[in-house]
Amino acid sequence: MLGLSGQRMSKVDTAWLRMDCDHNRMMINGVWTLAPGITWQALCERVQERLLKYPRFRQRVVQDAAGATWVDDDHFDIAAHVVREKLPHRKGQSQQQALQERVGELAMQSLDGRRPLWQIHLIENFTGDDGVAGSALIVRIHHCIADGIALISVTMSLVDGGSAPPQRRAKPEPHHSPEEWLADALIKPITDMAVKALDMAGDGAAQSLHLLREPEKLLEHGLASSVDAARLAYQLVSDAAALALMPDDSHTRLKGQPGEVKRVAWCPPVPLDAVKNVGRALNCSINDVLMSCVAGAIGNYLRAQGDDPSGQEIRAMIPINLRPLEEAWKLGNRFGLVPLVLPIGIANPIERLYEVRRRMNALKGSTQPLLAFAMLSMAGMLVKPAQDALINLFGRKTTAVMTNVPGPQEALTLCGARVTQCMFWVPQSGDIGLGVSILSYGGGVQFGVMSDTALCPEPQAIIDAFTPEFEQLALLTLMLPWGDEENAKCY
Repeated sequence: MLGLSGQRMSKVDTAWLRMDCDHNRMMINGVWTLAPGITWQALCERVQERLLKYPRFRQRVVQDAAGATWVDDDHFDIAAHVVREKLPHRKGQSQQQALQERVGELAMQSLDGRRPLWQIHLIENFTGDDGVAGSALIVRIHHCIADGIALISVTMSLVDGGSAPPQRRAKPEPHHSPEEWLADALIKPITDMAVKALDMAGDGAAQSLHLLREPEKLLEHGLASSVDAARLAYQLVSDAAALALMPDDSHTRLKGQPGEVKRVAWCPPVPLDAVKNVGRALNCSINDVLMSCVAGAIGNYLRAQGDDPSGQEIRAMIPINLRPLEEAWKLGNRFGLVPLVLPIGIANPIERLYEVRRRMNALKGSTQPLLAFAMLSMAGMLVKPAQDALINLFGRKTTAVMTNVPGPQEALTLCGARVTQCMFWVPQSGDIGLGVSILSYGGGVQFGVMSDTALCPEPQAIIDAFTPEFEQLALLTLMLPWGDEENAKCY
């Protein structure tokens, strides 16, 4: 293996590569349903024309003591990556239920490390609960290849009329010593990507970060700039302390030692315009509304199991993008994480919504995503037992991983077939056993759950509570005197 040449894997991507364990595989799993159906030959042609233009999808991973290297697979076989299969037919089970079961099974099956770390499973004859005949795709991509935002860019290159893939290879990264890697991990995220990310958010800390990147301007601007830099330094120290001193999460049946079986479920789309209308009426963002409904659905699930969630909260780690969208085609992982504490114990939908909004606002301007990115960079430099110990430290303080991704608002087609539904889940790390995904697509918003069956045997029960939660919130919004948040407690 020593004679192989290739591109060195970044330390952040290396951390994701080595994070696989028996109860959590580090794969991003996605599902598309299509109408009418497509053929295996047509899908293979599209993959070869578009997906394989990204070098990562033709490269396998070679690991060594210092990390890993991307190496071209000289024996690449499209049939090993685009796989045809049939769903098993069980009495009383719909094809939709069979598809959900198969996604859960594949979520726990490792990808073949001798090949590029991705697969697309094509079910050519699939009929959804709506009775429409078509096909279904189950997509599995290892997280070391890319994060969710980057994979949306890849997805858009696959669809009909999609954006063109890159026409050139990325330049090989230069060799870095451990000291240089440490500098990259701690300084680079707090300069280049951080400045762009905070600029897009319109946060005042961005100006301070610019000054840290160009210290000569700090002298030119004088005392005011010094105050900005000091404020940023204080923010960094405060956020680092908050991450390090996070208390362990509330003990609920959703928190514990996971097993080795996963299940997934998702709901029909909720109209995005309806979500916007509720948010507009209550002066809340779309994210506030959706996160509040997730908290309500989980709280109702626990009540249905005989538990009392009153006064309880659970912590969910939320990925935050740290790269300009125009650079998503470069793949790799460029995101941080922020912990959002969900008030699952608040039964009043509007009171819970305002509490979620308050907590979401408190996270704005936080440097915690940058610190989390630096932590993952450092984890990639550690030996695997030390990396596992670092990741598990955060796993003990978290119940769920939650993603909320805005997808295309126009309906897509693939090989002439309309994409009727799409859903995805990012992996859970350490001992986290619950993954929650929210994806907007084609004018609707879908809510999906992936759970470990040792902690949540039937994720459909959480899913079934999501739409009623939103409908109740929408109904109360019509009854509430708008603009007076104090009245929320009366409902």
